[in-house]
Amino acid sequence: MHTRLCLLLLFIPLRISAQLYQASEGNVKFISDAPLELIKAQSSKLTGLLKITDRSFAFAISMSSFEGFNSDLQKTHFNENYVESSKFPLATFDGKIIEDLDLSISGEYDIRGKGKFLIHGVEQIRIIKCHLSVSNGKITINSKFTVLLADHNIKIPSVVSKKITEEISVEMHAVMLPKK
Repeated sequence: MHTRLCLLLLFIPLRISAQLYQASEGNVKFISDAPLELIKAQSSKLTGLLKITDRSFAFAISMSSFEGFNSDLQKTHFNENYVESSKFPLATFDGKIIEDLDLSISGEYDIRGKGKFLIHGVEQIRIIKCHLSVSNGKITINSKFTVLLADHNIKIPSVVSKKITEEISVEMHAVMLPKK
């Protein structure tokens, strides 16, 4: 009995102090699957914070950090002509988890994040579904969603309209650990 009480007391301060989680690893992948070309790119430069007491979050990724395009020229066009990385260097999503849940309790959760999604200088209010896994002091987040280029004022010239789709598939993965 005494041993169990000591173990419980050891874990209580950890649970209380771990209110802010930071992305220790994170990546974003996107796919444009157009009739004439499949374009895939990814970045492992995702940063993020999650405050479990009020379920607020903020994530950001550098647009120029994406790699993997079909050619160097394609990457250049992505950064210079479409997302204009020098003018709009970050994509961000910040808001709150809609569901009322206790993220200090281990488990699997399907949640929705509602907040401001910013790409190419255009902000949209979005609700994005995510799957959270809370275990052993870490929170793993996985999400799949789409981005309509027109919603963010990203224009595709008609000459390449068969090579770039208007709706981009996005996958996000992050492992969140208590911020020290």
